[in-house]
Amino acid sequence: MPTQYRPTARYTSATAPGALPLLGHAPALLRNPHDFVAGLAAHGDLVRIRLGPLDAYVVCHPDLVRRLLTEDRTYDKGGIVVEKAREAFGNGLATCPAADHRRQRRMLQPAFHRDRLPGYAALMAEEISGATAGWRDGDVIDVPAAMYRLSTAVTARCLFAAHERAGSLPVHAAMDQVARGVARRMMLPLPGADRIPTPGNRRFARARRDLREITDRLIGDYRAAGTDHHDLLSMLLGARDEEGRGLSDDEVHDQVVTFLLAGMETTAATLSWAWTLLAANPAVRERLHTELDTVLDGRPARHQDLPALPLTARIVSETLRLHPPAWILSRTTTAATELGGHPLPAGATVLYSPYLLHRRADLFPCPDRFDPDRWLTTARPAPGTYAPFGLGARRCIGEAFGSTEAALALAGIAAHWTVTPTPGRPVRPQRSASLSPRPFTATLARRIR
Repeated sequence: MPTQYRPTARYTSATAPGALPLLGHAPALLRNPHDFVAGLAAHGDLVRIRLGPLDAYVVCHPDLVRRLLTEDRTYDKGGIVVEKAREAFGNGLATCPAADHRRQRRMLQPAFHRDRLPGYAALMAEEISGATAGWRDGDVIDVPAAMYRLSTAVTARCLFAAHERAGSLPVHAAMDQVARGVARRMMLPLPGADRIPTPGNRRFARARRDLREITDRLIGDYRAAGTDHHDLLSMLLGARDEEGRGLSDDEVHDQVVTFLLAGMETTAATLSWAWTLLAANPAVRERLHTELDTVLDGRPARHQDLPALPLTARIVSETLRLHPPAWILSRTTTAATELGGHPLPAGATVLYSPYLLHRRADLFPCPDRFDPDRWLTTARPAPGTYAPFGLGARRCIGEAFGSTEAALALAGIAAHWTVTPTPGRPVRPQRSASLSPRPFTATLARRIR
């Protein structure tokens, strides 16, 4: 049964203007997705949009977002974003419906217990040092590509520590193609469009096959060895539910692909955006350097250093506010219900956007300004206002893992290098399932302490 709710305030509802015949708002979403979505808050707290033949409801008010994300029996994982992601990534923890989520979450939770973080962090630190070992003073690098290589190496190493070249497994290109394909399908959900043999669809299908071959080979090798390597894949293979059942190879594959996407996309995007924000705010960058020089004194950052690096943590939080990687997500109603006093039919697609929430001036003063110190007074934002990792029972299981990786990488690189994006070339987000920047270059300068 749908959850009964009596709103304590009046929430407004509207239909977004500018829909085109047949296509609805899909062209506007394709042309400038982030500005289009962020602008919907000006029309109401619950705004209906049309994506081709599909009606969707965008939740713009934090109170309603909190309801959407915590009442998971009424608002299940589904809708256009999740459905397209599920087609690509399988029925893993991030995309599975509520009927599967409790079992999966309980089985996978031990892999992300806080006691395991120091071990993962040690692997992260090794890969961060290795990724930057070949950098030279004055080098010009493609920043997103370099951050993707780093995050791919870290994620693969923590997943497949037993593989002798885990950090160099060829998963980055495949995951990038799959993520792009999901974004295209999400923003233009025309019936049958994903079955047309276009170059993009063929690349998407080939990338999915490549990922399957890589993961199947690794799963087979691990099962044959029967050894616990104290990495994520070993944990997946050893996981048991309350009835003593383990995960099938298909279920392990879906979880591995989910962890790869989350580990690669979120950290790489966060770090890439962080370098642009620090370059545009030299006073903050100088304070960061001072903190790192004082605490690290030239050595690599370790897990036990993180409590002594509060500015580093605030920079990560502020970067996630301005550029949340999972910038738009969806739910579907399991029965006819209401949200904010407005009726929703059964099977309705309901969207929410952390990007939209984080850019609301009534929630975050001067929302477009990079200000890590806002987190000195907003350490615990109200539920529904800051949601880069979601809320409720579906809150990202890897939040601590990802935050640790981002902080260690930011500290490990900024302690020794200044990364200055090439001037005169504004960094724009790409049209992708995650809020990632388009390719841009930067010059490396070795820091002299």
